[in-house]
Amino acid sequence: MTPTPAVDPADLLRLDKQICFSLHAATRAFNGVYRVLLKDLGLTYPQYLVMMVLWEHGELPVKRLGEHLRLDSGTLSPLLKRLEAAGLVRRERSTRDERSVEVRLTEEGQALHERALEVPRRIATVTGFDLDELRDLRSRLDRLTTALDEAALEETPGCR
Repeated sequence: MTPTPAVDPADLLRLDKQICFSLHAATRAFNGVYRVLLKDLGLTYPQYLVMMVLWEHGELPVKRLGEHLRLDSGTLSPLLKRLEAAGLVRRERSTRDERSVEVRLTEEGQALHERALEVPRRIATVTGFDLDELRDLRSRLDRLTTALDEAALEETPGCR
């Protein structure tokens, strides 16, 4: 195993040395690109994420949709209302459990899937990364997310 290089204490609080800021900056840059690409689809980025989950999984209870997206119902409900007003999804009380609301795509929402296929291709082109690099980056970010989720469940090490 390669030894970890010593950290210069002066670097610990430099903004350009923070992974959280790099992720924040990348997210803002992605949002700018997605805003342009999704304009033709009539979707915002959060709405696009909802649609991707529904294209992948089909009809889902709001609770499960929120779990996939890591969103609470207070954030998800306004998104779903706008998508429903646009004619892309339909929300209905579950016949099995009246406390649950099911979300499903309309025909128009399903038809949007074909047009949306171009978005990931254009994102890949814009990044300049090849598919293996994108898969590796996504895998590393997934590992980072898992580690951070686990740390949040426990007492965060070093923060006593």
